[in-house]
Amino acid sequence: MYPARALLVTGTVGAGKTSAADALGDLLADARVPNAVLDLDWLRRSWPSPPGDPFNSAMAVRNMRSVARNYLEAGAVRLVLAGVIESLEERRRYREALGVELTVCRLRVEPATLRRRLTRRHDDDEARLRWHLARSGELDGILDEAGVEDVTVHVADDSPAQVAAAVLTATGWAP
Repeated sequence: MYPARALLVTGTVGAGKTSAADALGDLLADARVPNAVLDLDWLRRSWPSPPGDPFNSAMAVRNMRSVARNYLEAGAVRLVLAGVIESLEERRRYREALGVELTVCRLRVEPATLRRRLTRRHDDDEARLRWHLARSGELDGILDEAGVEDVTVHVADDSPAQVAAAVLTATGWAP
């Protein structure tokens, strides 16, 4: 039907990566394209993280390798991932772990929109809000410098379905 490929939706915290990936999976399913959606935060989530790997990236790669293989063997031809990679080396490790071509789409969101989203998400926890606001600016700079993306989609107050449609168009993944 299609050669297997993977698409990573990346961006700073609050950019809408997970919501966009979920909507991408829905659009692909509606078009009858066998797919799987992976939130990389869940593949890395364990405590404590090893020294020198505060975001547990090595665990994400280990788990991604197994999960991707399972989905591909079950018939998925599109793997949609939501997560952050901060370097070209990390992108290479992801591509190797997935075992298929990897396209990276960065979601860019204006700072005021990010602030509004993060404030809504962390309205009951001031310390977490401060951390996420600081991290969003830091991560935006890291992503600018790393240049890991193949394409960029600018996001305003678009719905996840609108963002997903824009990502499909920008990446050439539209069925």
